[in-house]
Amino acid sequence: MKSLFKAVALITFFSVLTRALGFFFRIFLSRELGAEALGLYQVSMSVFGVLLTVVSSGLPLVISKLSAGLEAKGQKKEEHSMVTTALIIGLISSIILCVVVLIFNKVFNLLFTDDRCMIILIVMLPAVVFSSIYSTFRGALWGHSNFFAVCIAELFEQVVRIILCVIIIGGATTVMQSAMSAAASMTLACVLSAIFVIVLYFIYGGRLKKPKNYTKTLLKSSIPITGVRIASSLIQPIIAIIVPLRLVSAGYTSAQALSIYGIAMGMTLPFIFIPSALTGSLSMALVPDLSSAVVKQDTNHIKNRITSSIIFTMFVSIFFIPLYIGAGENIGIFFYDNATSGVLLASAAWIMLPLGLTNISSSILNALGLEMKSLKNYILGSILMLLSIWFLPKYIGVRAIIVGMGVCMTLASILNIRMISKATKCKLDIFKPMAKAIFCCLPVSALVSFITGILNNFIPLFFNLAISCTIGAIFFVLLCASMGLINISTCFIEIKKKFKFKKPHKKKKIKQT
Repeated sequence: MKSLFKAVALITFFSVLTRALGFFFRIFLSRELGAEALGLYQVSMSVFGVLLTVVSSGLPLVISKLSAGLEAKGQKKEEHSMVTTALIIGLISSIILCVVVLIFNKVFNLLFTDDRCMIILIVMLPAVVFSSIYSTFRGALWGHSNFFAVCIAELFEQVVRIILCVIIIGGATTVMQSAMSAAASMTLACVLSAIFVIVLYFIYGGRLKKPKNYTKTLLKSSIPITGVRIASSLIQPIIAIIVPLRLVSAGYTSAQALSIYGIAMGMTLPFIFIPSALTGSLSMALVPDLSSAVVKQDTNHIKNRITSSIIFTMFVSIFFIPLYIGAGENIGIFFYDNATSGVLLASAAWIMLPLGLTNISSSILNALGLEMKSLKNYILGSILMLLSIWFLPKYIGVRAIIVGMGVCMTLASILNIRMISKATKCKLDIFKPMAKAIFCCLPVSALVSFITGILNNFIPLFFNLAISCTIGAIFFVLLCASMGLINISTCFIEIKKKFKFKKPHKKKKIKQT
């Protein structure tokens, strides 16, 4: 368990660093490109993102799972053959995609309101091919639990892209040149990242062997995962069309509908996904670990890993709920100067629990080879979400998005956990701790709300949030400890061991005779 959470800590650190660089890079782009060039680039990126999802979402996860299993069996040559097969599949599929875009460019151009977007997309097409190469070798490193190499590769890609973009955009003089420069920096970064991860793969002992009959296995497992990712990518523009439309039909003006939709999607939901940064790291570390245990048929290890991972995800997700409920309005005012976003955040806080459980349970199902079950559960949940955002805006306005997402993720997580229990033949003891943790939210939410209400009259908003959320967090941890959900004394012992300095041994004096 210690090795797993060390991996989680490593992945989380690099993930936060990479995302922080990406955040500041987006600020740089918005300032350097200007509104028109940025708009052209972003519209082109929306289609490029779907192409990238096809070649780099399902396959790396399946490679990592198979690599872990073959390594556990000691079948090195078979593993190298599988990686070679995956590389060929990725190259063929990415090249076919690029050729389809080039041949049917007039059809793809219908997706854009400006013909210049198609030219920008064509500049980025080589990045699709090199991303497939990158994804293959990244998946192999992931399967060997070389998380440091995987994280370094992702950080390298982000840093190289930023450097190239700064250099290339500096010479741009027109709107089109600026947008083309951003696209070119993306392509060059993908090329260099692919080369870098290939070098890492061979440094860590990887090889390429004659491809064998792994094509069917790779495609059968990767297609459902890719399907979920593509569906997730495509459902966002569908929601963006339906929700404002249904709000207008419910009595909102077009401007009001777009405004409240922008607040919900752009200001509220980003906070809901914050726990995913940590639980996502756990999902990544869990896949090779479980895949190896499945091959070894280590039932106890599988049960312990699954149960502890779900409970950890549950705890992290629930931890933020009372803080958002109690201080949501102040959070919206502080970050966006918008009280509505904070009110929506408080009402949407509960969906972090089913969201976290869906993400971790989907990763577990993928590791167990039940990708198709995960896809079916996601589709069922998505149908309910679309029905919610179609019928509910008339009654609850933009909160239909919150209810829709919550219903989707709740159904998917319940079906996923049920399938995990059935597949592993293990009774997962998670519902009792979940009920206790949810119960702890009630007094903590009230406490945070009370403190923020009192402090609003005396101190600045930043200190108000810092004090109320800190007290709320401490109170939540203490309540969980009193109910036996966490063991604080054990945590203190572990911390003490880490920081305890060994006393130097005193040298015995040798008596001279």
